[in-house]
Amino acid sequence: MMQPFKHRTLVQIRFKDIDALGHVNNANHLSYFELARMNYSDDVLGPIDWSKTGFILASARIDYKLPIMLKDKLFVLSRVTKMGTKSFEIEHLIVRIESDGTETTLASGASVLVCMNYANMKTIPIPDEWKKKVFEFDGVKATA
Repeated sequence: MMQPFKHRTLVQIRFKDIDALGHVNNANHLSYFELARMNYSDDVLGPIDWSKTGFILASARIDYKLPIMLKDKLFVLSRVTKMGTKSFEIEHLIVRIESDGTETTLASGASVLVCMNYANMKTIPIPDEWKKKVFEFDGVKATA
């Protein structure tokens, strides 16, 4: 059974995000996912020395459900859903908080991230410490 989303990132919608139709342009969704991904990394994995080790985006998928408007109160919910040997997948939901406190999903998506040694520009196995932290936070175990 899939674990609930425990990680939340508040998104400040900027006027520059709005297109001629009056809603957030679809290209901004990836930026919102990136913001949430980096907050998840900081909050769950802890400090990373990006000059040595980190991860790089291998793929991204977005499903658009409803438009995002300038005054929406927006959060991105994040969770790791899969961990392989060298890569992991993080799922996101962009949700609007309604006046009654309920959440409406405006978009969903997922990103595959590959662990890298930036000193030699080669892929590496997911660090054991990261696996442990993700398992403790999201309940996802690495698979071979």
